[in-house]
Amino acid sequence: MIGHVEIWSKPDCIYCTKSKSILGNFNIPYTEKVLGEDFTREQVMEKYPTARSFPIIVIDGFYIGGYSQLEMKLNEEFKDSRK
Repeated sequence: MIGHVEIWSKPDCIYCTKSKSILGNFNIPYTEKVLGEDFTREQVMEKYPTARSFPIIVIDGFYIGGYSQLEMKLNEEFKDSRK
């Protein structure tokens, strides 16, 4: 089961938009934090030093990666329900 999801995004980011869309398709609520409004680049680099692009996807406090990792996790989580 997918837990609490956070999307750390930046304006005009296509993969940030795609991440929010795929979560919506699965009816999974999420919290969004936006660069320049909710955090600075320095803050995100301090908190997630291995992140190299946006979005930064965090589930239950654990950084999982970006859009591709989110898509893989959702496909794995819901594969049995699509049969």
